[in-house]
Amino acid sequence: MFVVTLTYIRPLEELDALMSDHVSWLKTHYASGLFIASGRQVPRKGGVILARSGDRMELEAILKDDPFVQTGCARVEVVEFKPSMTAPGAEILKEI
Repeated sequence: MFVVTLTYIRPLEELDALMSDHVSWLKTHYASGLFIASGRQVPRKGGVILARSGDRMELEAILKDDPFVQTGCARVEVVEFKPSMTAPGAEILKEI
């Protein structure tokens, strides 16, 4: 599994102008099964995406296609981890 963090480096107005394109990009990767959760950081200084395990280089290439990244509005960091413990009901995460 991967935890992807996006850090906004441009004003929120610029990100908001790209939001519909960013959401379309997210939906494409939810449909493919790659993304399993995403949302804004609180306070709103970036975002977080949980992605399935797989090829890190492929994930990094996909992340470069995010409109926020393409336009220089956000930078990305990827952390890979293997869940070994979960709360009851979240055991599926150990298999992703």
